[in-house]
Amino acid sequence: MSVPMTIMVPIVANRLTAILAEQQNALVNTAFSPVVRESLDLACAAFDSTGQMMAQSVGGTPGHINAIATGMAHIAAKFGPTELVPGDVLITNDPWMTAGQINDITVATPVFRRGRLVAWFASCCHSPDIGGRILSASATEIFEEGLRLPIMKLSRAGELNDELIAIIRANVRTPDETVGDLYAQMAGNDVGAASLSRLMDELDLDSLDPVAAQIMDRSERALAEALQATADGTYQSELQTDGFDGHPLRLAVTVTIDGRRILLDFAGSSPQSRHGVNVVLNYTRAYASFAIKAAIAPDVPHNAGSFRPVEVTAPPGSVLNCLPPAPVASRHLVGHFLPSLIFAALTQALPGRLLAHGADALWMCVWRGDPFTLTTFHAGGSGARAMKDGLSATGFPTGVRAAPTEVIEALTPVRQHRRELRTDSGGAGAFRGGLGQTLQVSCGTSTLWSVNANVDRLRFPAAGAAGGQPGATGALTTGAGEALPAKQLVPLEPSDDVLLEMPGGGGFGDPYTRDPRAVLMDVVNGYVSLEAARSAYGVAVSYVGTAGALVRPPSSYLLDLVETARLRAE
Repeated sequence: MSVPMTIMVPIVANRLTAILAEQQNALVNTAFSPVVRESLDLACAAFDSTGQMMAQSVGGTPGHINAIATGMAHIAAKFGPTELVPGDVLITNDPWMTAGQINDITVATPVFRRGRLVAWFASCCHSPDIGGRILSASATEIFEEGLRLPIMKLSRAGELNDELIAIIRANVRTPDETVGDLYAQMAGNDVGAASLSRLMDELDLDSLDPVAAQIMDRSERALAEALQATADGTYQSELQTDGFDGHPLRLAVTVTIDGRRILLDFAGSSPQSRHGVNVVLNYTRAYASFAIKAAIAPDVPHNAGSFRPVEVTAPPGSVLNCLPPAPVASRHLVGHFLPSLIFAALTQALPGRLLAHGADALWMCVWRGDPFTLTTFHAGGSGARAMKDGLSATGFPTGVRAAPTEVIEALTPVRQHRRELRTDSGGAGAFRGGLGQTLQVSCGTSTLWSVNANVDRLRFPAAGAAGGQPGATGALTTGAGEALPAKQLVPLEPSDDVLLEMPGGGGFGDPYTRDPRAVLMDVVNGYVSLEAARSAYGVAVSYVGTAGALVRPPSSYLLDLVETARLRAE
């Protein structure tokens, strides 16, 4: 007896969530590089037979998951069902089709049942190296940025494409890790496909497409209804990013809510750059659609249906819709600002619901020496919320994690001497912005080494909201305080060390309305200095403990409420 669709849809949807968790776990547990294994710079998803996303794994970054959701249309169109057989696996890192930079490699596996193509599993992972320049914004065209792979077969009927593997190994600095991660992506897809086949056996399904259509239609309807409940209107905002080598970029958006649809138009943004901070439209769509779902309907299941009510446009040749052969390696240093840009525009429509600006762009460093190449990720603070402080040292909107110091030092001679929250970096407010962090790094070898620090907010701080103050800007220096150039190769001597001071998030609300006891605890925890408690919050806190003590419990501090009232009355 056939299962009614009203019962079938939630069963399949829930099982897909579990299957994608299996896929991601298999990928992560077999990955070679710390980029995938520790930092989870990846995304996994399942698609129907036509390449429409049915569901995603919970650990995917928006730039990967939303980009392959649209990128699969290119993959499915390149090889039709009659050109594929069981055991085929496809690969590409074309920025304009997938995740916007050639370091991000998509591996897609078609799933067959009784000789028919019924689904796809795919993952997108940040490769530890793809050749060319060490990942930075220095390139002036994409041909300098590494090995670009068109949509092609990584495996043919179960036989690995050895020629392609040989080409990849010959062009990257980390052949074992880069190729090993590709094998892990294939293994993860296979695990997902096997579990999906078991599910179809259990439910006696020959095709998933009718169920998938229902899943996607329900998400579309839910997001459209959430939009309909939001005030119609046109809302605008703009911000500046550091850009490259002293040339800042302007990002602008006009958001139009019209009933059950929303249009995000990025006209007014800067023209595309000569350097690798450009964003392809696919990546712009990825972070723009993420921002809308996060702001308006975060509980709606994420699939192709939840994209349909959202239209994203940007002028061709602009920094948010660059044209080939524009360089794109550091596109996240612009794309990660889009949620803050969109949230600022939507503040009028959704008062009290959205974040202040945060550090936004993930800090990504590529450390190179003899004989290692290491990519590390680091986060500043997120913006404060209307009812809560911002999150410290947390990657938003990307979600990528920082690898533990112990892992980094076990794999390479890179040494981390300081890794601590940065006092006073969070913007003051009724709710405080999240703190950035301070990281001091050296190399434990006697040879020359280098770093490409792909960082931002060295010039333009995260803005506060509703009277909150901006977060602190970041800094990139030597340990001695000498400024270093960002987004480009910095040669280092064996005795050099590098200091990264990450930006903080903006505050929310008037700092003078923050509970003085909350300020006291910020001082106790080292988040706010005694001086900033007084100057930024109007709160008088004094240290009454033993001078020079390393351990300073709450009893070491005194809150003077009378003096606080006087300061706040001035």
